[in-house]
Amino acid sequence: MTYGTLPPKRYPTLSKLLHWLVAISVLITLPVAITMTRIADGPLKDNLFFLHKSFGILILSLMLLRVINRFVVGAPAPEPDIADWQKTVSSVVHLLLYILLLAMPVVAWIGMSYAGMPAPFFGLFELPPLPFTKNQQLSEQIFAVHRWVGYLLALIAAVHIAAALYHLLILKDYVAQRMLPRALGGN
Repeated sequence: MTYGTLPPKRYPTLSKLLHWLVAISVLITLPVAITMTRIADGPLKDNLFFLHKSFGILILSLMLLRVINRFVVGAPAPEPDIADWQKTVSSVVHLLLYILLLAMPVVAWIGMSYAGMPAPFFGLFELPPLPFTKNQQLSEQIFAVHRWVGYLLALIAAVHIAAALYHLLILKDYVAQRMLPRALGGN
């Protein structure tokens, strides 16, 4: 592919790594979540819940690192050729992704805490329940919020992915290429 004449500043390697680790984790977690809520009780469902919770903790940890990295390292300036409205939409989408990716696991941890359940992390350790009085009805309501936030997250992530593909495949500019690993044509 041929991209513009002057490559813009790219994202730092750590920023790219954290981005792709979160993206892969979300892409694993989403089908696990859909499947685990649609199958009968049993060992498979238990294992999928365990996996989903573990990836939730991983996503929370990675997102906390991303926030710290973003404040310390920052991000390259937007492409100068991009329309102002696109810069605004991009900023809003990124902000929503950060908020939702932090909120999802925190809301789940709160829901699990009201249910009196710890949150496992791949069998290595468990996040203990927060010190809430057990309340199953409130737990179920919180998990309903978790589910709806998940739908919103999936929608916003789809917009993000579509915009990246549009820049990469249609416009063939550097916008998406700045976040790609070098092995995949990133700069």
